[in-house]
Amino acid sequence: MIKLIPLLALLALAGCASTEQTVLANGEQGLAIDCSGEANSWAACYEKADASCAGTGYRIVGTDGTPSAKESDKTLGVDVGNYKSRSVTVICK
Repeated sequence: MIKLIPLLALLALAGCASTEQTVLANGEQGLAIDCSGEANSWAACYEKADASCAGTGYRIVGTDGTPSAKESDKTLGVDVGNYKSRSVTVICK
């Protein structure tokens, strides 16, 4: 059991993008993809969108996220300890 704790901690830090079905204001079905956290990136959002749309392609209809920190707000040039929120809404083609 003690050997599993570091593995679980590593998996928790690795993060993953989550996908949820959504209905847009115009009635179209879409996917809301959340790839927030320090371990993810915008690329993780787009990879999840591509995988969720089964290779048929997608159209981005909205994005939302934490803006990048100013250089003066970073510690030794690194943005440490700030939670990054990222989400993208897509429609599969």
